[in-house]
Amino acid sequence: MKKKLVSMLLCAAMAATLTAGCGSDSSSESGEKSSSSGESKEITFMAPDWANPGDELLAEFTEETGISVIFNEVSWDDIRDKVSIAASGGEAAADVIEVDWSWVGEMNSAGWLEPIEMTDEDKEDMPTLETFTIDGEILAVPYANDYRIAYYNKNHFEQAGITEVPETWDEVYDALTKIKEAGIVEYPYTMPMNADESATTSMMWMAFSRSGQVFNDDDTLNEEAVMDALTFENQLVQDGFVDPASISFNGMDCYRKITSGEASFMVGPTKFVGISNDPEQCSEIGNIVPILLPGTAGTSPQTMALPEAVGITSFSENKEAAQEFVKWYSSADVQKRMYAVNSSIPTRNSVLAEMVEDGTFENAGAMLDEADLIKSVFPNGVPSYYSEMSNTMYNNINQMVLGEQTPQEAFDAMNAKVNELIEKK
Repeated sequence: MKKKLVSMLLCAAMAATLTAGCGSDSSSESGEKSSSSGESKEITFMAPDWANPGDELLAEFTEETGISVIFNEVSWDDIRDKVSIAASGGEAAADVIEVDWSWVGEMNSAGWLEPIEMTDEDKEDMPTLETFTIDGEILAVPYANDYRIAYYNKNHFEQAGITEVPETWDEVYDALTKIKEAGIVEYPYTMPMNADESATTSMMWMAFSRSGQVFNDDDTLNEEAVMDALTFENQLVQDGFVDPASISFNGMDCYRKITSGEASFMVGPTKFVGISNDPEQCSEIGNIVPILLPGTAGTSPQTMALPEAVGITSFSENKEAAQEFVKWYSSADVQKRMYAVNSSIPTRNSVLAEMVEDGTFENAGAMLDEADLIKSVFPNGVPSYYSEMSNTMYNNINQMVLGEQTPQEAFDAMNAKVNELIEKK
């Protein structure tokens, strides 16, 4: 595990802790305490490499606050395990940790996260905060945005004689039919269908955009909405609009079909606004246009976000310093500069608007308008059993598109599992 030291204030006890691969040792008697608050003047921050603000920014934070930050780079897949192991012993894996949107329910249920105070202004500026809010408490603050937005290849559409931007899924379906019949591309639509997380979220945003919900107020699946999404996805596959080989592709490989010119339409990550303007990653520069997510009667009034956040561990003994760091890390200035460091899409809409206006995001299309429509699909926050629920969802979606299940059979299996998990909760 890579560790970066951003201060010469480290003591021997902290160095020993780092050697063990853990967060800061709150019982250290190094004397590195603030005389005014009793708070440690150093904190640890455990996150993947893409969350690292870099030495320059961290040094500025230390200079401004007197708090040094030890960045512990840990792979995304390993973070939950490290937090869980440390928590089982009543210790903090780190003071500040990565909190993926899909983890927040589990971490909250386990008591691993400290509530974070945010102003009403912050809440209005960061709609993705809703994803990390449970029972009125903000449990993490998003730093990297990833909301679903639609993309179409205007050149393909024009070749097929389509002059209007599609606003409904019926219009998308008609456009795909014309493009395929004209022989412009063989498989004009692309979406993740492999037995992994991306198939779950694809079904969720499809239901959300078409029906306005996925779950009922009691967290059970809304049959009408989910069945509608499953039936439509299955139809796209059965009608030959989706490459059968992509049933085994990961999400990014599916999404890259739009930038390679192999597909004409998709709904995907916000980062493809940038990718579609990068000649090293896109062969269709100038043809890929980000547009609002289609809906039923017009464009969808909401979209789903899959953001990454930072949270404060409940076992941290440096909570005041950690709060100060999270406030700084999520500030407008740092969010803008973080994009330059590691391409993190800002979660503050004010920053996003500024970067669209100044041309940081080229050919942004509906990027900013879609950001205003971010909402959570979970009426009571991300459930603690999300991981187990998702596993059932994506396996049954995959079986459906393989032709091994009908949409109704896939729904029945998902529904039974969700009801079982709710009962166990």
